[in-house]
Amino acid sequence: ADGELVQYHYGLKDLVTILFYIFIAIILHAVVQEYALDKINRRLHLSKVKHSKFNESGQLVAFHLTSVIWCLYVVVTEGYISNPRSLWENYPHVYLPFQVKFFYLCQLAYWLHALPELYFQKVRKEEIPRQLRCIALYLVHIAGAYLLNLTRLGLILLLLQYLAEFFFHMARLVYFTDENNEKLFNVWAVVFVVTRLFTLTLYILVIGFGLPRVDNQALDPERGNFFSFLFNNILFRMSVLLLVCLFQASVMWRFIHFQLRRWREYWNEQSSRKRAAAAGTKQQAKPLKRDSGYHENGVVKAENGTSPRTKKLKSP
Repeated sequence: ADGELVQYHYGLKDLVTILFYIFIAIILHAVVQEYALDKINRRLHLSKVKHSKFNESGQLVAFHLTSVIWCLYVVVTEGYISNPRSLWENYPHVYLPFQVKFFYLCQLAYWLHALPELYFQKVRKEEIPRQLRCIALYLVHIAGAYLLNLTRLGLILLLLQYLAEFFFHMARLVYFTDENNEKLFNVWAVVFVVTRLFTLTLYILVIGFGLPRVDNQALDPERGNFFSFLFNNILFRMSVLLLVCLFQASVMWRFIHFQLRRWREYWNEQSSRKRAAAAGTKQQAKPLKRDSGYHENGVVKAENGTSPRTKKLKSP
C-alpha cells in the first residue's frame, strides 16, 4: 500500500520451502495419474512399454504446459522480453521479485520430486538411467541459474526448452492414440530448430556482448558477482562461446540423425505397404482355370458343341 517493493534473496530456508512443494508435487502427480492418465490407458489398452511412455509423456505435458504459461507470464510482467538489455544490466541480480523466486523454487521441487516418482511409478530398469540423466541436467541448470544470479537468462532459456519439450511429448501422446498420425512430430521438429537458434543467439548476445559491458567487473562473491570479471577476458569469453556452439551443434546432430532415421523407417514402411498392395492386386488379377469347352447360356459345352454331361441309358 505504501509503494514499497519487497524483493528476496536465496538462503537455507529455501530448502524447507522446496521440501514442502516436493510433497505438493507428489500429490498433484498422483491426481493427474489417477483422474486423467489411468482412465485414458484403460481405453487404449497399451502394452507395458507404451503404457510407461504414455504416463511419462502425460505427466510432462501437464508440467510443461503449466510451466510455459507461468514462465511467459513472469517474463512479460517483469519486462525481460520487451527489454532484452535487462538480462545483463545491473548484474548480479541478487534480489528477486517474489514471482521469480517462487517460480525457481517450484521448478526445483518438481524435478526433485521426480526422483521418488521413479519408484512410485515402477519405472523399468532400462529407462532409469535416461530419466536420471534428464533430471540431473534440469536440476544442475536451474539450480546454477538460481545460485549464480543468472535468473533472468535462466527464465528465457527455460521458456524455450519447455516449449520444445511440450510439443515433443504432445506428439508422443497423439502417436500412442493413433500410430498413423505423426503430423505433430513435424510441428515439434520446426519448434525444436527455432528454439535452438534462439537459444544460441541468446547465449551469444548475453555472454559475448552483455556481461563484458557490466560496470562492476571485480570478483565479489559476497555481492553475488561470479562471472563478469571472467567474461571481460576475451580468451575466456571466446572459449565459453565455442563450448556453447559445440554443445548446440551436438544437440542438432542428434536431432538430424533422429529425423533421418524416422523418415527412413517411414519410407520403408510405405514401400512395403505398396509392395503388399501390388502383390494382392496381382493375385486378384490372376485368370481362373476354365473348363475345357465353352459356355453358352450358362451351360458348359464341349468343343464339338455337345454337352459334356453323360446321357442316362434307359432300362429295357
